[in-house]
Amino acid sequence: MSEFVLLYRGNPEGMEENMAQTEQGRQRLESWRRWMDGVREKGQLKDVGLPLKRSGKVVRARNRIVDGPFAETKEIVAGFSIIEARDFEEAQAIAAGCPMLEGGGSVEIRPVLRFTS
Repeated sequence: MSEFVLLYRGNPEGMEENMAQTEQGRQRLESWRRWMDGVREKGQLKDVGLPLKRSGKVVRARNRIVDGPFAETKEIVAGFSIIEARDFEEAQAIAAGCPMLEGGGSVEIRPVLRFTS
């Protein structure tokens, strides 16, 4: 088995709708719970991860230029989880069920690189 990080990306408007104390927000939260429970029950969820705040900074280059986040950004990284899968194809199948996709968001799949000593 290999580990993969799922990076959840969405637009700022969709993220606010998901967090809203409305019926639609509650339904989206429930769909996330059902999806996560299903991944967990199959033994594929290594770490549920955490949601991320929209604020942050990026350090670039050796001269440590700090910038961001930018208001004009169309997509924000909303959070992450770590899953276990046989291969990239299975990780892709797991990500395909993610509720982030229902709201026009995306899920980036990144293999975890393990260093050996």
